[in-house]
Amino acid sequence: MQFTCEQRLDDGVLERRFTLGEIPGILWTPASASASAPVPLILLGHPPLGLHKMYPRLVARARSSAARGIAAATIELPGSGDRPRWAAAEQARADLRRAMAAGEQVGDEIIDALVLPLVEKSVPEWQAALDALLPLPEIGGPVGYSGGVISIGIRLAVVEPRIVAVGFFAGSLVPAAMFEEARRVTVPLHVLLQWDDEGNDRQAALDLFDAFGSKEKTLHANMGGHAGVPQFAAEDAAGFFARHLK
Repeated sequence: MQFTCEQRLDDGVLERRFTLGEIPGILWTPASASASAPVPLILLGHPPLGLHKMYPRLVARARSSAARGIAAATIELPGSGDRPRWAAAEQARADLRRAMAAGEQVGDEIIDALVLPLVEKSVPEWQAALDALLPLPEIGGPVGYSGGVISIGIRLAVVEPRIVAVGFFAGSLVPAAMFEEARRVTVPLHVLLQWDDEGNDRQAALDLFDAFGSKEKTLHANMGGHAGVPQFAAEDAAGFFARHLK
């Protein structure tokens, strides 16, 4: 991992951009983080829209974590942002847009083509990022995973023992195969669901929550659309991570 630039934000958070091979990423650490006082880490998931487009939301989430003494990091997903285009992913996204524009139900074939290859490619990259981040003297663990493509988070929670808590936003398409993997998730879980999310199958989200094998799991549902998440719901999610990582 190579740090390429850094800046100190006005609340004291240190933002450092890095590359991990061809993968761009960003690490945010609270002002209090040091070799003598290392802090936990949250991996910030995001949709495959590119770090540049997602930056305002990501930095807001990172600053919220830093206020609770937790570092945050993210990496660019395969085929997104400045990374090389991925023909199969581009085709799957085009098929999804075409089905939605026609008012058709998005079939399992499209969902599988869109999500499953992304999971296979991106999960090892998140694990490689953890391998690089955890040895830093200011990062002490434990680690949580928050948001982004739910299926990526499910796979990480199953295969990565360093992740001890996960928080998901119910709003992405989930292949049927991931429901079986969800039964193998056992870490504490916090799921945020917008009840009137126009792009989300509410019943599928409820069925997925039911499938998770975690003994400690919370579903936080609020009225409103995808972008109408109330501030207190975001604070509750941040509190969940503070309880399990601090």
